[in-house]
Amino acid sequence: MNDAPIRFDTKIAVLLREDLEPWQRLNVTAFLVSGLGTQVPEVVGEPYEDADGVVYLPMFRQPVMVFEATKETLTTAHARVLSRSLPCAVFTSDLFATGNDRDNRAAVRAVATADLDLVGLAVYGPRNAVDKVVKGARMHP
Repeated sequence: MNDAPIRFDTKIAVLLREDLEPWQRLNVTAFLVSGLGTQVPEVVGEPYEDADGVVYLPMFRQPVMVFEATKETLTTAHARVLSRSLPCAVFTSDLFATGNDRDNRAAVRAVATADLDLVGLAVYGPRNAVDKVVKGARMHP
């Protein structure tokens, strides 16, 4: 058995706008990370199993770092993500008024990239690239 600490060369980060309500922070985080798990299969580990043999769904193989920032810092982070071509999920303020995936996608599609009113984003990639994306943000309290 190898007990050496595991250091990942990649990072999963969620960046939330600082003015969100607590319920919104949780909801946005859940939606954002679901996108990474479906499109970046290497972030998902093996299924879990308890001592009685009950199998549970797999989860991310590494921690998810959650940050918060101003609207301006979030906009800058989004531009950094796009310039680095990193896998990214976005959540805009418009999505709080929709109730399903179809309407969510239509709400994002209706707005130009530069005009998106971002309240959160999730990004995955090499550790140093993700660190540069979230530069200026602070760890979520």
